[in-house]
Amino acid sequence: MPPKKGSAGKNGSKDSGTATGGNRLVIVESPAKAKTIAGYLGPGYTVESSIGHIRDLPTKAAEIPARYKSEPWARLGVDVEHDFEPIYVVNTDKKSHVKKLKELVAQADELYLATDEDREGEAIAWHLREELAPEVPVRRMVFNEITRDAIRHAAENTRDLNLRLVDAQETRRILDRLYGYEVSPVLWKKVMPKLSAGRVQSVATRLVVERERERIAFTSAEYWGLKAVFDTLGAAGEGPGTFTANLVAVDGARVAVGRDFTAQGELRSASGVLHLDEQAARALAERLSGSDFAVRTVERKPYKRSPYAPFRTTTLQQEASRKLGLSAKQTMQVAQRLYENGFITYMRTDSTTLSDSAVAAARDQATRLYGADHVPAKPRVYSSKVKNAQEAHEAVRPAGDTFRTPAQTGLSGAEYRLYELIWKRTVASQMKDAVGESVTVKVAGASSSGEQAEFTATGKIITFHGFLKAYVEGADDPEAELDDRERRLPPVEEGQPLKSEEMQAEGHSTRPPARYTEATLVKELEDREIGRPSTYASIIGTILDRGYVFKKGSALVPSFLAFAVVQLLEKHFGNLVDYDFTARMEDMLDGIARGDAERVPWLRRFYYGDDEETGLKELVGDHLAEIDPREISSFPVPGTDIVMRVGRYGPYMERDGRRVNVPEDLAPDELTPEKAEELFAAPSDDRELGTDPETGRAVVVKNGRFGPYVTEVVPEPEPAPEGEKKAKGRSKQAAKPRTSSLLKSMSPDTVTLEEALKLLSLPRVVGELDGEQVTAQNGRFGPYLKKGTDSRSLETEEQIFTVTLEEAQELFAKPKQRGRRAAAAPLRELGTDPATEKPMVVKDGRFGPYVTDGETNASLRKGDEVESITDERAAELLAERRAKAPAKKAPAAKAPAKKTAAKKTTGATTTRKSSAKKPSAKKTGEPKGGKGGTSGPAS
Repeated sequence: MPPKKGSAGKNGSKDSGTATGGNRLVIVESPAKAKTIAGYLGPGYTVESSIGHIRDLPTKAAEIPARYKSEPWARLGVDVEHDFEPIYVVNTDKKSHVKKLKELVAQADELYLATDEDREGEAIAWHLREELAPEVPVRRMVFNEITRDAIRHAAENTRDLNLRLVDAQETRRILDRLYGYEVSPVLWKKVMPKLSAGRVQSVATRLVVERERERIAFTSAEYWGLKAVFDTLGAAGEGPGTFTANLVAVDGARVAVGRDFTAQGELRSASGVLHLDEQAARALAERLSGSDFAVRTVERKPYKRSPYAPFRTTTLQQEASRKLGLSAKQTMQVAQRLYENGFITYMRTDSTTLSDSAVAAARDQATRLYGADHVPAKPRVYSSKVKNAQEAHEAVRPAGDTFRTPAQTGLSGAEYRLYELIWKRTVASQMKDAVGESVTVKVAGASSSGEQAEFTATGKIITFHGFLKAYVEGADDPEAELDDRERRLPPVEEGQPLKSEEMQAEGHSTRPPARYTEATLVKELEDREIGRPSTYASIIGTILDRGYVFKKGSALVPSFLAFAVVQLLEKHFGNLVDYDFTARMEDMLDGIARGDAERVPWLRRFYYGDDEETGLKELVGDHLAEIDPREISSFPVPGTDIVMRVGRYGPYMERDGRRVNVPEDLAPDELTPEKAEELFAAPSDDRELGTDPETGRAVVVKNGRFGPYVTEVVPEPEPAPEGEKKAKGRSKQAAKPRTSSLLKSMSPDTVTLEEALKLLSLPRVVGELDGEQVTAQNGRFGPYLKKGTDSRSLETEEQIFTVTLEEAQELFAKPKQRGRRAAAAPLRELGTDPATEKPMVVKDGRFGPYVTDGETNASLRKGDEVESITDERAAELLAERRAKAPAKKAPAAKAPAKKTAAKKTTGATTTRKSSAKKPSAKKTGEPKGGKGGTSGPAS
């Protein structure tokens, strides 16, 4: 890539680091990061934030420069006809800030680009250089932690921009744009408007849907066993005098357990396996009661457990989910704050390595806290198992050459708990193994009928806890045994007689595969090498926000909408949601970063195809005519003549022309034949009132989330023949039905067609005042009159239909009254928000129940119930709401005095790259260095 004029030959890899005789402008991503770094660099440096990305591909038609609007590829923002050159535009909300940055560059003698040291950070730095067009030396300043020593070292040891990383990141951005902008419109036309498809989000959604399909197809199997409590008959020795054992074999035949059954509930192999039912198990327990038992064998093995590797991004997200109840997004938000304030190293990393100074700090702290006998003679070294890992960073660890204990940080809430987790894991990684002994005891006895029964008990004793003194890893299965859990058995010997104190039959059922949680979905994506670990949090956030997935507790449940979308993609765009194909795409992107592959040939093959593979453009165009919207959104309910469908207004079931709405929070695996019949048999809340004589449409009264309302039934349009030209380029859409909430004085059981038609006719035109139309209508805050931008409240809802123009004139002549209703009592009180340490409560609002900590309000989502919502889920909703809230505007900084020979700034806000060798498009921006996901076009 040819360097910009004015920066050629000025990008130094090393300099003196002193600020004498000049002003150095340092640009980072976030204001918090800028504030911390400014304190470390001192005089001679001006530190400013870019507030995330400053430019991107256009997201709407209005942003496309006029000279490109007529191009057939303009809507993509990428010139697919000429080497996939992107159009960059400065984000609308960033134009004033970019102007400020240009003014600061004009005052500076050197420009330091100090964005994060990863692919996206490198791309942000490149965009800054290209857009600001500095005529002063440009240096790339990188660091892994924000401490005084690290920042000063970074300022003294700069480097050039890594254009291979930029090229890989920009290729990724172009790929995601092409995927989203070509496939998402197919979903709009064939499933529902405002949906999105994405290179990784669609695959993640498919994983969740496939797990639900497995649950739907699952047939539970019942099996029984015996549990016995044996007494050692007062044998000498330490430990308990009794122990519990489970029946494992009868007459040499192994007793069937859960793993012996298929997902269809069938025994995998009947040969040599005994399947006990309830009757057989109880009868056997009866025959074994009072029998003589003895120890057949005692097997002892050494037990050893090595420490876990230090955290990388994904393992941090998984453990924070298991132990702290934080979502992936919450974890990254809290970690971002810890990083920016100098408490931990960079939190987006695939590496598990530690620097020499970090190893020394961890060993020193382990020695002081747990003793020298808990630290091995040599440091432990960990290598990453992640394919194509970015090893530029260390593992996620406490910052600095010496570690602060959690108590020394002064942190609180979620930041304290996450720092403590990272600190414990890092210290434990440099400690000795836990060692002990595992014991397996087999007990034999004969029943009254002569059957030979064998029971087994296992135990574990930890003789030296080693690293377990500092840290124990959590488990995804709540019933799993943690590493530090001991099970002590009494000391017994072979041939020792035992007495059966209790013999109990126990029934068990096989369980369907567990739904994904955020932690297990992150692990699955990483194991399949799909996407980048740094983007997993935003991917999960996207599929939740899009309504493809909702939460029940910590489980991720796919919606019926997700089933329709995945079914369409699997049937007509199989490659795009194929796990291996998606992983190979990731390999190719990593190859570009390494310099092993070229951007343009690869993008051309992906988009246009070749002799072996159909390209995206042809795939989308050819398949549109084949896709039957009704078919891909229909799912038969097994064992019934009922069909489940996803319509424009939500899921419903249909049989013999009758429709029944399906509750939106019903999990797909809960729609059994019995549940479907129950919904059909239940009295419908919907009541047809009659037909509107003007439109011929049926008018019904329904109960909705925000109360009863009336609406008209608009038939779904027949799909237009493919290839038919749409008027003015717009596709035909179903007419939007008129709806209106019932007045408080009305009841769904008694409302009439006449009353419904009056409601549907709102707003009512009262007349004209001062040349403006006056209307009466019902709103969020009750009944009111509206005249232009002015409004006045009405006392009762009935006045909407009776208020006269003279009465309206009197109301508008009076001053507007302002006031608020008294706050309603909370529906439920919860615990303390870990982020703000304020009490959380659930309240009832105009749009349904919501959770609040007094400062932030967050609506409950599908699957959240007032009665069962947990503190963790409430805190997660609040954290997500805070993340979406607009950043508070900081007071304007006083601009430095202009130099006499100030450089002239450029006013360009759009760029089209002119060289095919230049890195391509950039990733969607998020504030504070957040990494974007793979969403489709904005809608």
